[in-house]
Amino acid sequence: MIRSVLSLVAMTLALGAGIPAALHAHEGTHFSAGEPGDPKKPARTVEILMKEEYGAMEYVPNKIEVKRNEQIRFVLKNVDIQTHEFLLASVADNQKHAAVMKKHPEMVHDDPNGKSLSPKGTAEILWRFSKPGTFEFACLIPGHREAGMVGTVVVKK
Repeated sequence: MIRSVLSLVAMTLALGAGIPAALHAHEGTHFSAGEPGDPKKPARTVEILMKEEYGAMEYVPNKIEVKRNEQIRFVLKNVDIQTHEFLLASVADNQKHAAVMKKHPEMVHDDPNGKSLSPKGTAEILWRFSKPGTFEFACLIPGHREAGMVGTVVVKK
């Protein structure tokens, strides 16, 4: 309860100061594509480029295969001149969140499973794929997913 109140106060102060703030919190939330990684354990590094060419937005690579419980260090590089983001979740969760982002396009992410990157920006996400299945990473800035900025992670058993 105290955390919720403090989060609300911090968000209110940030919004009042004109600072964009993520309008959601991940405290106590489940992650549909696995869980944050452990920096003390080994991880395979996968570099993901974010860009737009000829009106199509994309991630390179846009498909990754991993083993269940494998830990991946995503090195995210926005090589474009506009802001992009990387949100890792199930297709259903990303679609729900995309609807929220249409109402709040100023939302920025600095979460265990998602980062917003300014033009030419870089970030890292350390993630353990503890669940088998097919998941996605997508840019949920309105119009970007629709322009092709979506990728797939296949987690094999």
